[in-house]
Amino acid sequence: MCGRDNLAGVHAIFTMDRETREVRAELVLPERFHGYPGVAHGGILAALLDEAAVRTGLIDGDFDDLMVTARMDLVFKRPTPTSTPITVVARVLKWTGTRAQVAAEVRLGDGTVTARADVLLARPPPDVAAAWVAERPYWRVDES
Repeated sequence: MCGRDNLAGVHAIFTMDRETREVRAELVLPERFHGYPGVAHGGILAALLDEAAVRTGLIDGDFDDLMVTARMDLVFKRPTPTSTPITVVARVLKWTGTRAQVAAEVRLGDGTVTARADVLLARPPPDVAAAWVAERPYWRVDES
């Protein structure tokens, strides 16, 4: 959904700030991602929050630090409009090397938070991690 080459995706470009330990993406969700006219579908927002959270694993290391989502507690605070600039931000709260706690938010241009997630990430089994090698180019996070 968020892969750079996914023709049907949202085309989010994620950047990281090592100092603030944040990953972010600024984008506009086209109307085709609506749940109701003019309002982004909650599943799309959940996927964006998940994608940002997982990419925080790349802040301190490389692709080998990529984790999978073990749990995500999601709160929709208010409708997120389509066709409007939004920012998805995720930051590491705690990192143990095998698990991470991450907070992620969807924000409007004025800073209003429309959705937030508390995410627990975990290191995947070795066979799953090995299968990701071909996916590395699609998980790239740019420096901000």
